[in-house]
Parts: sequence; structure tokens; C-alpha cells
Amino acid sequence: MQIKAWVSTFAAGRTDVAEVPHAIVCMHLGPSVEVRCTRGGVVREGREVAGDLDIIPARTASSWETKQEGTLLIMCVPDELLRRVATRLDRDPGNIDVADRFQMRDPVIEHIGWTLKADIDSNFDRVSGVGGSRGMPRESGSSLLRDSLGVALAARLLQRHYRGSLPMREVRGGLTHTKLERVIAHIEDNLASKLSLPIIAEIAGISVSHLKTLFRNSTGVPVYEYVLRRRVERAQLLLRNQRLSISEIALATGFAHQSHLARHMHRILGHTPSAVRRRPVKQSMLSAVN
Repeated sequence: MQIKAWVSTFAAGRTDVAEVPHAIVCMHLGPSVEVRCTRGGVVREGREVAGDLDIIPARTASSWETKQEGTLLIMCVPDELLRRVATRLDRDPGNIDVADRFQMRDPVIEHIGWTLKADIDSNFDRVSGVGGSRGMPRESGSSLLRDSLGVALAARLLQRHYRGSLPMREVRGGLTHTKLERVIAHIEDNLASKLSLPIIAEIAGISVSHLKTLFRNSTGVPVYEYVLRRRVERAQLLLRNQRLSISEIALATGFAHQSHLARHMHRILGHTPSAVRRRPVKQSMLSAVN
């Protein structure tokens, strides 16, 4: 009854994902990606940025066309977990159908996702001989943590994203969806550059003081910390490219030098760049879900 979660990569082009007997929540992790998604007979297009969420109901096939490669956190929520949580919420356990959501923001699920991602990073282990790959990330290592996050995710789905529920409203006291997407896209596209608060505030069309407050309300972290985390995440992706030195990756992700990257990567991920580089390649989206 636990959720399963892993980091998945996809190449530019088309990916078809067959029906599976459980709901799937996907959170975009990497650089922004232009995507066209078809599921349930509905075609939707948009630009996915870090933290954007897609909820795919159980037994729903989907097709994705992307213009760039990207990275996702995939969370699979079994029906039995949803039924158990529905009972605890005094809800009908026979009515656990979740809604179909595309390119949505939900700070609660995003926080759950980043916590799972951190747990996966800290419990990474080699597994050989799986699907012919060199290795794959082990699912979240702490059983107690995964139990807690699974219950929280299931409860959020049943309370705010059940079939027939209205789409998420803007976070009270936060940036509007449009402004948040604009700010995050600017951060993602300029991680190698100096990202100053005045420029980010100008992108959002608000003052610096308002940006600090509204951004933290929307994401749960200050702008400075968010930028650092995104730079570390981008560096983590680039470390898969053996042709780039760690010093080059540090500069390409906005750090002053290799030691600057190493300090923040160890603080956020618990590992050095060298240790991250030694990890095996992650699963593809298609092989992971299907």
C-alpha cells in the first residue's frame, strides 16, 4: 500500500505510456520543456517548468510529445492506499477516482515531491540486471517516511483532486499561476547567469519586497534558496555527461567554482559531485511506468 517513487528521464520526441492500474502523479524536475499531451481523448499543450504537476488517473493511457529532453519524479499511488485513506477521512472508499490534471501547481504535492526526491537521492543504490540497464535508483529508502508521504499524497488527492473537483485556485498570499510560471521559467532559463532579485521582481511585475513574500508563500522557500536548489538539481543532471568536468558544470550552473558547487550539493543532496557522477543512469519514463 506504499507509494512508489523514482526519478525518470525522457528524450525529445514521442513517448506512449500504457494504462496502469493506479493513479500516477508526475512532477517536472529539470529545465523547462515544451510538451503536447494526449490522454482521455483530450489534447493539451504547454510549457512544463520545475514543480509543475500532472495527475494521470488509473487505467488511463497517455501520449507525450516533447521538443526537449527532460526529467520527472514519478509517484504511483495504489488504489488500496487511496481506499484506506478515504476511510480515515470518512469518505466513501468506493469513490476514489482522482481527477485528470495537466500542468498544475499544488504547493502541498510539490513539497511531498521534493521530499521524496531528496530521500531517493540520499538512498541511491545500484541494482544490476534490471531491464538491461546499468542500474536504477532504489525507491525511497525510509519505510516510515514513505508511509507518511504516501498518506499525505493520497489525502491531498482525495481532498483537492478527486474526479469532479474544481481546478486548484491560486495560493492565497502567493503569486498568481501566470506570474509564478513566468518567474520559474526565467530562473530555469538563466541558472548559469547572475539572477538578481530586482530582475526577477521585474519579470513578475512586482516590487522586490512583494516578490520575497509572495514567492515564499507560493513555493515554501525563499527565492535565494529556490535558486540554489535548482542550480544543484541542474548540476546533478549535467554530471551524467562524462565529457564535462565538474569545474565546467559548476560554472554552467551559476556557481563561482567547483568548491562552491560541492558545498551546496552536499548540503542539499548529502553527496559530493564526484559521488553523484558515479551513480548509474536513471530509468526511462516508458520502461519505468510500463
